[in-house]
Amino acid sequence: MSVAVVLPWRDTGPERARAHDLVTAHWERILPGARLVDIDTTHEPFCLAACRNAGVAWAERHHVDVVVLADADTLAEAEPVGAAVHAAARSHVVQLPYTEYRSLRGDGTAQYLAGVPLPDCNAFVVPGACSGVYITTPATWWAHGGQDERFRGWGFEDAAWHTAHTTLLGADPARHPGRVYSLTHPSAVKEGEQYTANAALCHRYHRAAADPDAMRALIAEAHTPEHA
Repeated sequence: MSVAVVLPWRDTGPERARAHDLVTAHWERILPGARLVDIDTTHEPFCLAACRNAGVAWAERHHVDVVVLADADTLAEAEPVGAAVHAAARSHVVQLPYTEYRSLRGDGTAQYLAGVPLPDCNAFVVPGACSGVYITTPATWWAHGGQDERFRGWGFEDAAWHTAHTTLLGADPARHPGRVYSLTHPSAVKEGEQYTANAALCHRYHRAAADPDAMRALIAEAHTPEHA
């Protein structure tokens, strides 16, 4: 079984670059046989959803069986990742290799850089998180439309994706007991016209929940010429 780790990545400053380097080294340790690739698109502002879709398309072109879509600031534990990779190859749903998402923020990241084991670093647990690391086959990703590239900048693409996944695949993503840890870096702006547009689009996804026809129509909108 071939595996690739795809990191959506755009260099926007030294702290993000440091996180990217730490994450790359981490994945090389816990998945030594996997191919690692950085992915960006031409979207302005940065479009995480588009990078994830492009990463899955890259994996498909290179005949990769299972693709790990990992944020370039997020570390995962080896055992649940291994379990999720094997499960993804035979499952019709996306795998999340964690049941707890920990944001290390400044103090926890400093502890990690000083050699403190990840489980012992100070962290804020993000309830209900469904982002950070996804493990899937290309077929499963496209079966529920991937992620909507109308979400630009920060926010809401993960919540919308989760709703589409559950509505179209008939189940939540499968979770594996474990933790992921996000490293600190300058936060994106969580206000303004684009942020408001993201929130409104996510609300439309929630309104289409449990209605597969309405969800497919909403996803199809993203591929019309005015939105593509």
